Amino acid sequence: MSNVEDIYHVTVDPAASDRMDEHFEFLARVSENAAAKLLDGLLEDIRSLANMPQRNPVYNRPYLPIDKYRYMISCDRYRIVYQIEERKVLVDDIQDCRQADTHSLLQGEDAE
Repeated sequence: MSNVEDIYHVTVDPAASDRMDEHFEFLARVSENAAAKLLDGLLEDIRSLANMPQRNPVYNRPYLPIDKYRYMISCDRYRIVYQIEERKVLVDDIQDCRQADTHSLLQGEDAE
């Protein structure tokens, strides 16, 4: 059981939430059951970031500040990209790993 001090507050950026909705809606056109499983899996993995968000690898890309972001793979093909600030986790993007980085919500991020 986790100690209260070990729990992080997880927030999903509105743009990342919209991206998650887009993935869900696209899949729902093919299979509502598969879309529901996808949404459940993504939400479960996002909630899991409240405990030990440092467990996942750093997400470094040429257009991002070094070591600022981490990621986890969810539902076999989605990348949840997030940052940790003190006791908070901010989910900044939910990417389909089958798409190029040019679809990243973080692409416009300025290097710090």
